[in-house]
Amino acid sequence: MSGLFTFGETMGLIAADGIGPLAHARTFSFGIGGAESNVAIGVARLGGEATWLGRVGPDATGTLIARRLADAGVRTIAIADDMFTGLMVRHRRSGEFAQVDYHRAGSAGSRLTPADVPRAELTGAGVVHVTGITPALSETCRAAVFQAVETARAAGVPVSVDVNYRAKLWSRFDAAPVLRDLVSLADIVFAGPEEAALFVDGSDPLEGLAKLGPAEVIVKDGGKGCTALIDGRRFAVPALPVTVIDPVGAGDAFVAGYLADRLAGLPPAERLTTAIATGAFAVTVPGDCEGLPDRSELSALTGGDIRR
Repeated sequence: MSGLFTFGETMGLIAADGIGPLAHARTFSFGIGGAESNVAIGVARLGGEATWLGRVGPDATGTLIARRLADAGVRTIAIADDMFTGLMVRHRRSGEFAQVDYHRAGSAGSRLTPADVPRAELTGAGVVHVTGITPALSETCRAAVFQAVETARAAGVPVSVDVNYRAKLWSRFDAAPVLRDLVSLADIVFAGPEEAALFVDGSDPLEGLAKLGPAEVIVKDGGKGCTALIDGRRFAVPALPVTVIDPVGAGDAFVAGYLADRLAGLPPAERLTTAIATGAFAVTVPGDCEGLPDRSELSALTGGDIRR
């Protein structure tokens, strides 16, 4: 393989239609969502090879996850588990604020172990991508992430880490040392400014993260765009002006755009431009991964084409 390999928990997503308090919602959509699988779908939509691995339960949600990922062009390794597939419930309290509640403690996805992740998948990948979400799910998940990262590194395979701190899964105190250790093993790291501040000191998150070891450090900053320090060279790319419909999933789309171009052998400036455009496209449609763009759709966004 020469593409992306990633693993983690993907859940069913129950999303209230419209904006307002959940108590007043009358219609809901049902889809899937998970940081790692979102990235895999994004890479596949942009023409790259992507593999996702995770545990799913013996239920309709688990079946839906495997089907949706396969339909999106992702090579899917769905490990059958006898526990339930996790769920998340999301509503938008206002146009600016979204709330997500998790129902995942003890889920199939949280039972991932180091033995679930084949060495051949790691050593044959072009990039191994993990997030800071998976280590928060269980001790076995944490062990799986660190063993996978160390195996990939030993084989000379680049490791990508998206910090992706989730306060509902663990405290800042518990997360900080684990995330710091994970970033120190990465070749590529993605983080928001607040996430970087969890475990690096100073006013420059790029420098702080780079001192831990990654050669490619990218700080995602929402509507401000992104900054990066890649092989010692600094970059700054502004955000694209778009109408925001659903901000959830923008960070995963950004990561997918960057990694798709990296796998394609494109230079850093082009990777960052694609990352910004992919993230911008993602917020213009509802859902975590349903609206991730292909290359022609990205060109239309950045070029202002009108499809007739």
